[in-house]
Formats: sequence, structure tokens, C-alpha cells
Amino acid sequence: MKKKVFQLLVDNTSGVLSRISGLFSRRGYNIESITAGTTADSRITRITIVASGDDEILAQIEKQVAKLEDVRDVKELKPESSVYRELALIKVKVSAKERQGVIAVADIFRANIIDVSPEGLIIELTGNQDKVDAFLSLLEGYEILELARTGIAGLRRGTEDIVYLDLDNE
Repeated sequence: MKKKVFQLLVDNTSGVLSRISGLFSRRGYNIESITAGTTADSRITRITIVASGDDEILAQIEKQVAKLEDVRDVKELKPESSVYRELALIKVKVSAKERQGVIAVADIFRANIIDVSPEGLIIELTGNQDKVDAFLSLLEGYEILELARTGIAGLRRGTEDIVYLDLDNE
């Protein structure tokens, strides 16, 4: 099974995310992660989907998504020509004497401690999936109380191949 990262530019209308995820569900395609947010133009939403499957399934996903009414553009974000990031919030149970060890590991990963309580910490970490996974593996000796991961957001490197949508003349 391969993974591909797709970037979609879609109309910012109600139900668009539901229609896209419904296509995956109906066809039995797997979504590894999905993120969505408005672009510089609030009429357009950028959706990043990580999907898995064989070459045939991944090609079919790209074709089927491109046919949806609200979809303006679909691109594959290849690792060698793109930047991927993920945000993770990790709530760790730590005693006062364990706290410094966790803070030291967080510092190495350039993570931020965003909340401290007598019995724990909340850590914010941004990076690629490998960085998040490596950080979590170093926390295995501690009790992770809660974990929230956003999934991948990504953009192509450079300024070529930018899609400009002319929504005013439609």
C-alpha cells in the first residue's frame, strides 16, 4: 500500500467536505488524514488528503475527486517538491520530579509547553509526521493522557504551478 498526498482547492460551500469524504466512503477508499481551511480568498477552501492504496486506486481517487462539482483543482503533493506539517497537542501525566525530563525532550524537538498543571503538561509540536512520531516514541515511558493530531497540511515548494482562480468572471 502506497500513500499519496492530494491538495484540493474547492468552493467554500456547506457540505463540500461531506461530499468529498462521502466519495471516499462509497468507493471504499481509505483516508489516512484530512485537513481543511480557507485560503487567502475566503471563497476557496484548501483540503489536504492523505490516501492509501495501490497505484490504480490512487489514480482513481484523483480522477473521481476531480469530477466533483465543487472541486476547482486537484494536485498530488510529492514529498520531494512539497512541504508537509502536522500539529500535535499531547497531554502528558508527569509528577513534579519527572517534569524537567519531559521539558528537556520537548526543547530538543522545539516543542512548546502550552499548559502546566500540578499533575501534567500539554505540549504543542509542529513538524513532519516522522518528527511527531519520533517525539511520541520518546514519551513512551510517560502516560499520555490525551493526544490530538491534525493530520498533514502541505504546500508545493516554489512559486511555479500556482493555481489562480478567477471567481469574479464566472
